[in-house]
Amino acid sequence: MATMTTYTYDDLPALMTRLTGDEKHDRSSASTLDVLWVLYDRILRDDDRFFLSKGHGPTAYYAVLAAKGLLDVDELDGFGSWDSRLGYHPDRVLAPGVELSSGSLGHGLAIATGAALTGRRVFSLVGDAELDEGSNWEAVQWAGRIGLETLNVVAVDNRSATYGWPGGIEKRFELEGWTAVRADGRDHDELEAAFRAADGEHPHLVVAEVRR
Repeated sequence: MATMTTYTYDDLPALMTRLTGDEKHDRSSASTLDVLWVLYDRILRDDDRFFLSKGHGPTAYYAVLAAKGLLDVDELDGFGSWDSRLGYHPDRVLAPGVELSSGSLGHGLAIATGAALTGRRVFSLVGDAELDEGSNWEAVQWAGRIGLETLNVVAVDNRSATYGWPGGIEKRFELEGWTAVRADGRDHDELEAAFRAADGEHPHLVVAEVRR
């Protein structure tokens, strides 16, 4: 009987190196690596849903999905090829474990807001620059007004927003009725605590600060 390989966080860099051809997005992808690992390793439950809105440069996402057995590790080698299910933007129809076709920014948070109305916990990962898209704020305002407690958003803040966020991204969300916590985007225990700080009464934001 074949033994299934168990992968850990330390295996992720090697898995990511098997995904080649989209190196221009390496830094964007790497900024999400620790957040994705904490979500899939410590936070997400079987009934939860996850939407990667920051879908450009998905190599970290694919590596984590493979490490958790949601897609075949050998598929990583064909990344971006003609017959691969793993494209440079994730495709929910093709890629195992992917719930949102993304890459065109500004849609994931709104879709997650709608999905959270079912009563299931929903998580969406966005980028700080992606929040320049106005469609995000319609969803943020509405979710805060109705107290959509099943909605959780993590914003990876790598200082790439066009104008920046005076006072921090979390201040804007808090004004709209969200709870919000800022955490070191590379510190797994700090990220876990930030996710678990949701109060069960309001939508919740985690700002994952990544400087390297």
